[in-house]
Amino acid sequence: MSSMQSIIDGSGKFPKPKDQSFQYGTAGFRMKASLLDSVVYRVALLASLRSRKLNGQTIGVMITASHNPPEDNGVKLVDPMGEMLEASWETYATTLANAASDEALGEAYETLSKDLNIDLSSPARAVFARDTRASGPHLVTALLEGFNAAGVKHTDYELLTTPQLHYVTRCVNTKGTPFDYGEPTEQGYYEKTAKAFKAALGGKKVNGSLTVDCANGVGGPKLHELVKYLAPASDGGIDLRIVNDDVVRPERLNHQCGADFVKTGQRAPPASHAAPLERCCSLDGDADRLIYYFIDKESGFHLLDGDRIATLAALFVGDLARNAGLGEKLKVGVVQTAYANGGSTSYITQDLKLPVTCTNTGVKHLHHAATKFDVGVYFEANGHGTVVFSELALKRINKYDPKSPAQASALDTLKALTQLINQTVGDALSDFLLVEVILAHKAWGLHEWDLTYSDLPNRLVRVEVPDRNIFKAVDAERKLENPPGAQAQIDALVGKYRSGRSFARASGTEDAVRVYAEAATRGEADELATLVGRLVIDVASQ
Repeated sequence: MSSMQSIIDGSGKFPKPKDQSFQYGTAGFRMKASLLDSVVYRVALLASLRSRKLNGQTIGVMITASHNPPEDNGVKLVDPMGEMLEASWETYATTLANAASDEALGEAYETLSKDLNIDLSSPARAVFARDTRASGPHLVTALLEGFNAAGVKHTDYELLTTPQLHYVTRCVNTKGTPFDYGEPTEQGYYEKTAKAFKAALGGKKVNGSLTVDCANGVGGPKLHELVKYLAPASDGGIDLRIVNDDVVRPERLNHQCGADFVKTGQRAPPASHAAPLERCCSLDGDADRLIYYFIDKESGFHLLDGDRIATLAALFVGDLARNAGLGEKLKVGVVQTAYANGGSTSYITQDLKLPVTCTNTGVKHLHHAATKFDVGVYFEANGHGTVVFSELALKRINKYDPKSPAQASALDTLKALTQLINQTVGDALSDFLLVEVILAHKAWGLHEWDLTYSDLPNRLVRVEVPDRNIFKAVDAERKLENPPGAQAQIDALVGKYRSGRSFARASGTEDAVRVYAEAATRGEADELATLVGRLVIDVASQ
């Protein structure tokens, strides 16, 4: 139970910065940590409304800024089944965050509760965690003040990866139901993941060691914990070499390391010291993205990004379903964004013969589209993604009676994958174990995986603009509707390049426009990206 006065009084301790407007974007609120006190306090109020609206179900709150620099931070809400906050509530988050005064906040809170028919005397519950940023503990103070003012029962899970917080949220809400997702503790996460990894390997051997770059973020200590539950390579497990796991010096976070550094720079982190053909992967700062890569003496750096992980997972799950005798009963599909490489889309549709859906950028869009399939595989090119099994698919997998030992073996592996994969959200820790399972079953190294199809050379550039909101994209963000005429100019540039494709879309988190380009050669892709970037600057300054 909360009183309006307690909400107004609490807000007074965390005044909204003047002349600062906030927007709940793809990744929640994210910016310089020094600007976030009032936002985090108000997110606690939103969590109270969301929980009460959903009859007291537990809402998750994660304080993180993922791959952003150390001085940034952010906060986002997690819905009861571990999914992103329902899109319609993003507007309410923005409304509360921008209330101009403490009294205005109280009024906005009361108005929302009435408009949404929420009983403020009913129970509200939340779980929360943070990453390793230096600003985290201070922002937790604001969150707790908001929970207490709004009468929210809360549990502090302290340091977790973002996917672990999503996992815990779902576990808390499904405990004791037929859809029990697991033990709602950090240890429960490790035990479930390690047990499923062993079962999914099914006696197959992981070949060689894997170097894991943890971006000097929360994934480092959590991977060290997970290793305690995984068998060593000599006992049928996995040999890991963990690098960039320094969380003692917060300024090292994401510095020359992490999935975003590797994807954007198209090079290995200096600390990986990888030998030729050695398997390497990188997590991001909150461990929800995963990128693989290797160095080849002859041809240099090879990136195996989210597109590659999606195609590998789709190939393997599709094969398992057929081999288990469930090929006709499980519709496997892949969800991509406009950032997906054209080479991967062709491979999925023409070689794997699987349907592809293209959605707007942002995991919430991909996740929603993936649930339309029995088994939906989705990964953004940046390495953020997972595999989602529908309730019907899980029933069919768990109740199917195999007709041969070969079918039984494939079915056992498929069952283990449904436990290994964190279906709530992209999870770099469970995703790299999934990749290792697949490579072990296929007896592939990264070179063989890389040969499945050829990527078109591509380039992604970030262009700073005064106001990102003037750029409005349609058609799964592949075309600009506004500013008028901009898309026609982009099309004219694209037409000059072989296998050319390019689009520009506003960032969901900062005043910038991201320009993606691909073409038949590296030089042409770079040139096209540069020209479209210049066009964006010209249009933005008019």
